[in-house]
Amino acid sequence: MKWEKLKFDENGLIPAVVQDYQSKEILTVAYMSEKSLGKTVEIGETVFFSRSRKKLWHKGETSGNTQKVKSIRYDCDQDALVVLVEPQGPACHTGSYSCFSETLYSADEKNDGPNPDRYAILSELQEIIAQREHEMPEGAYTTYLFEHGVDKILKKVGEEAGEVIIAAKNRDPDELKWEVSDLLYHVLVLLQEQKVPLDDVLATLKERHTKKDN
Repeated sequence: MKWEKLKFDENGLIPAVVQDYQSKEILTVAYMSEKSLGKTVEIGETVFFSRSRKKLWHKGETSGNTQKVKSIRYDCDQDALVVLVEPQGPACHTGSYSCFSETLYSADEKNDGPNPDRYAILSELQEIIAQREHEMPEGAYTTYLFEHGVDKILKKVGEEAGEVIIAAKNRDPDELKWEVSDLLYHVLVLLQEQKVPLDDVLATLKERHTKKDN
């Protein structure tokens, strides 16, 4: 089996970093044994080894917050895993989308220069939208969109596209940037609802650009 080359520790365990395959948000870090890894591959959902209970733990077996496995990767030292999943609910026992919800340090807060990744806001928005879909906080506009489904989201995408056209025809830069921002946000909501990662769209753009250059 492929995982025979993996290096489990003295307790027969290997750390597994669980990541949302769409938003790329880190959801949790757990441990797998050979048996739990085999079970994960067998059923297509994450199964960990609980170090406190000393037994296999099928994530979401009782809560329903399972994690559908998309792929499992291992590092160059073969002693750690990254598990890309489609979460069916919050990953954290507190009810949060991710176990990593607290910020210890952020370079952006120091305001000591421009953000080296000027497109980072797209990834941040994608993460927030994915979190809203899983947690559905009351009163949030994104929650409202998901509650009303794809027809409402499509209607908003159409409306915002029309607003972009009007702003451009009016030659109003300020209005245009606001309307394009609204359109991009609603497109990201649509991608989340359709379970199409933004990375797939970017990969398609890159592929089309490459073919055009050739």
